[in-house]
Amino acid sequence: MNDKAILALAQLDLAVGDVAGNTAKILDYAARARDEMRADLVVFPELSITGYPPEDLLFHTGLMYDVENAIQTIRTSVSGIAVLIGFPEYIDDKIYNSCAVYLDGKRLAHYRKHLLPNYRVFDEKRYFTEGREAAVFKLGGIRFGLNICEDVWKPEPLQAARSAGAECILVINGSPYKLQSQQDREAVVRRRISEVRVPVVYINMVGGQDELVFDGGSFVMSADGEMNFRAPAFTESMHKVVVHGRASGVQCEQLEVADYLSTEASVYNALVTGTRDYLRKNRFPGAVIGLSGGLDSALVLAIACDALGPEMVRAVMMPFRYTSNMSQHDAAEQAATLGVRYDVISIAPMYDATLKQLGHVFEGRKPDVTEENIQARCRGLLLMAISNKTGRMLLTTGNKSEMAVGYATLYGDMAGGFAPIKDCSKSLVYRLARYRNSLGACIPERVITRPPSAELRPDQKDSDSLPEYDVLDPILEAFIEEDLPVAEISARGFDRNEVIRVLEMVKRNEYKRRQAPPGVRISGRAFGRDWRYPITSGYRFPR
Repeated sequence: MNDKAILALAQLDLAVGDVAGNTAKILDYAARARDEMRADLVVFPELSITGYPPEDLLFHTGLMYDVENAIQTIRTSVSGIAVLIGFPEYIDDKIYNSCAVYLDGKRLAHYRKHLLPNYRVFDEKRYFTEGREAAVFKLGGIRFGLNICEDVWKPEPLQAARSAGAECILVINGSPYKLQSQQDREAVVRRRISEVRVPVVYINMVGGQDELVFDGGSFVMSADGEMNFRAPAFTESMHKVVVHGRASGVQCEQLEVADYLSTEASVYNALVTGTRDYLRKNRFPGAVIGLSGGLDSALVLAIACDALGPEMVRAVMMPFRYTSNMSQHDAAEQAATLGVRYDVISIAPMYDATLKQLGHVFEGRKPDVTEENIQARCRGLLLMAISNKTGRMLLTTGNKSEMAVGYATLYGDMAGGFAPIKDCSKSLVYRLARYRNSLGACIPERVITRPPSAELRPDQKDSDSLPEYDVLDPILEAFIEEDLPVAEISARGFDRNEVIRVLEMVKRNEYKRRQAPPGVRISGRAFGRDWRYPITSGYRFPR
């Protein structure tokens, strides 16, 4: 028995809605797979023609026509190699999440996704109808079965492919990044393999799409659950995989298995990828950041420079009477180290003029958080003006801990178009800053070690208003990501009244989060598309 098939795994960064661009990319990679790799089949990710997830674009009739034309173009233009592409399939009043294999104009196989995820960031049941049938095709003497993404998370779709004669199963994916996502995927595939005893070829996409980031990590796992190949994470690439059909079963040649990234490395890569693609795909010429001399803005500046290049980033320090000399010095030092344009604009004249205009309204009232918010809003006005004038996207610098409890000013430091560290707790921000400095120091050491402060009043510290972050962040994680009640959070060693105070702050500030810009999702539950708490709610946490 001498059966063999050469596969090319195209781990691509595709743009949602750009059917023409995605089709051109598919044609280019198909030609390269044929001419450079001598591949028999090139495999593309889930919904490769439209990008993933296309959301309500699927309801637009114009997209349907574009998809139909793209499929016909690919079918008639590619020769000498089979192509596996994903696309929305429109049948009467139904839409399927489908894929098909074409070779020299002939369709070898057609498959409709069986399992439609409808949790967290996924709402595919809003759009798609479930498929029912298995799909198997023969190439190089080997029988390949097809699955799409969620199908691999339950036993039945792979078992159906195996029962239909599949000797190797190809799974095309649009699987977004979160912490430990690669390990989770591989553990699930290993369980499925233990049930069907055939190799699995798993192809995933890369790149950012609004809040989501796709991390690649495509892999091949043998029939005994061993890793034959793992592609590097966060890297657009194409890889040659040779599959042999032998009397003992299908086997894949051993290739390089890329190492897992550390938590800090994977999160940092996700933030860079998400920021880069958000600005690039939305055609912004660069970014502007308010650099305060604090840790959050320092990390965002490093992310922006790594994502876009320092020549596309500019930083603005906006000091006031409470801004320390240390903050001003450290901000200037970081800007110089990274090589970005750095401007200093005092907010004192704006602030004073604002209070003067409000004097008769505020008469007889003591200063309070109002005056602090005016400072933040003066800064937001300046940054948005620079953004408007230059066309650069304003990146906000708030972290998840602040967003959770509302420690941020609407139309002030929340003003902007994208929030790179929106899903990173303050504790994680510290770790990411250390990680980024390990690649080449760019964040001054005392920015990391000094007590965090908004510097909106004399000697202010975050701990004046919030629990210490090593207390706050575990409480927030237990509530937001684990949905635990007060009693179970308290049982982890936290004061019950402190837990209730934190959870009430989270509930009370939902209205702010609804008005916050999108940001990169890196956790199991981010504020955004997978957090849908009501703004108006009579629920009370039990005391």
